[in-house]
Amino acid sequence: MSVQPLVLWPDPRLSQVCAPLEEPDRWLIADLFATMYAAKGRGLAAPQIGVAARAFVVDVTWKEGAKTPRVFVNPVVQSTSDEAAVMEEQCLSIPDLPMPVTRPRSVVLAWIDGAGVARSATFEGIEARCILHELDHLDGRVILDHQAPDSRRELEAAYAR
Repeated sequence: MSVQPLVLWPDPRLSQVCAPLEEPDRWLIADLFATMYAAKGRGLAAPQIGVAARAFVVDVTWKEGAKTPRVFVNPVVQSTSDEAAVMEEQCLSIPDLPMPVTRPRSVVLAWIDGAGVARSATFEGIEARCILHELDHLDGRVILDHQAPDSRRELEAAYAR
């Protein structure tokens, strides 16, 4: 388990669709958690540490108290709510550039956990948002991709400074 360097936008690795894993990789999972906690994030996807694999980790509660780490390998969205919400998001790969992102309020997800067990569950609120944010990374998207063209140009210019 070691902290890995973060891949920062506009690195082209963040725009690639990731390949499925045949089984959970315990070293990758350990590195994702170590790197996420060290960077003070709530989620981290494999491409953010340079690995083009369909895996991410999430822990939305650790900053407020007890840790609730979750591992998602080969996640598949089964459905999302029709109701959406706008919330400011940040990304460890685009540091210090929060921006509003519209996402569904809930998501039903199927995935394989860190022990190799197939799971399915409904997630709501901040947990759904974090999961969808990390899932975007597996599909080669970042939060800038959710912005209107004019807003994106302004945000990119601010990031470049």
